[in-house]
Amino acid sequence: MKRYGDVTAVAGIDLQVRRGECFGMLGPNGAGKTTTIEIIQGLLDPDAGTVEVLGLTWEGHESDLRQRLGSQLQETKLPEKLTVEETIRLFRSFYHRSKAVDDVLQTVQLEEKRRAWVAKLSGGQRQRLSVACALVSDPDILFLDEPTTGLDPQSRRQVWNVIGGFRESGGTVLITTHYMEEAERLCDRVAVIDHGQIIALGSPRELIRSLGADHVVEFALEDGVPVPDEALVGLPGVEHVAHDDGKTRLTASRVHQVVPALMRLLADRGASLSELTTHHATLEDVFLSLTGRRLRDE
Repeated sequence: MKRYGDVTAVAGIDLQVRRGECFGMLGPNGAGKTTTIEIIQGLLDPDAGTVEVLGLTWEGHESDLRQRLGSQLQETKLPEKLTVEETIRLFRSFYHRSKAVDDVLQTVQLEEKRRAWVAKLSGGQRQRLSVACALVSDPDILFLDEPTTGLDPQSRRQVWNVIGGFRESGGTVLITTHYMEEAERLCDRVAVIDHGQIIALGSPRELIRSLGADHVVEFALEDGVPVPDEALVGLPGVEHVAHDDGKTRLTASRVHQVVPALMRLLADRGASLSELTTHHATLEDVFLSLTGRRLRDE
């Protein structure tokens, strides 16, 4: 548990991360993800509860733990006038065991930027450099706090490849994110966090399966007059009906049957569509189902 005055940032999170897995904490901004990961890394002291990492505690084994963990913080400020290679060598000097600088540069695909100043790097290159600083110690566990926030799609995928390579080599990853695609692609298991508590835990596939259907049909009407839920639930393949920001969401198992039946229902009622979309169910749909809010709501 962690409180700041009257605000409870973390309200009793209980979780175990298995060796060799990529474990994700998924939730919107302000959900308590960063506070939780900073407590696990020994950067914050909890107000209550215990933390054990690699079978060790921060109270009795801080020096040992610091040598075995790699950390990429949400905001990393690196010396602007150092080169990429100098920055990695600096972080390498902090550890008893480490990887070769050339190997780390190759891993994060920054060989061509080794002599470039940090100040001259793009946002994606800076983010890969911060991950390189976390990897250079050859850590047992890699902590990543929102590693791809603000990156373009290409840079995001480059960071994903680095994380995937570390995971495939046997490393353990604990990552926080509010990107559903990131969690679905990288994580073996995900804890969905909201208001400092875990509200769902399982593999991405298990959590999506908990919705009871594989597809979501979302529509809005021009006149804004809603169709009764009873009529929508009666459509073939519809498992659940919900409403969000003026739109109606149907969780459906057979989207190829739902859409034609929906069109016939609306035509019979004299209603006109202003919007209609379909997609495979995602972790965002899980969060919306559990909380009534979207992951990226501010």
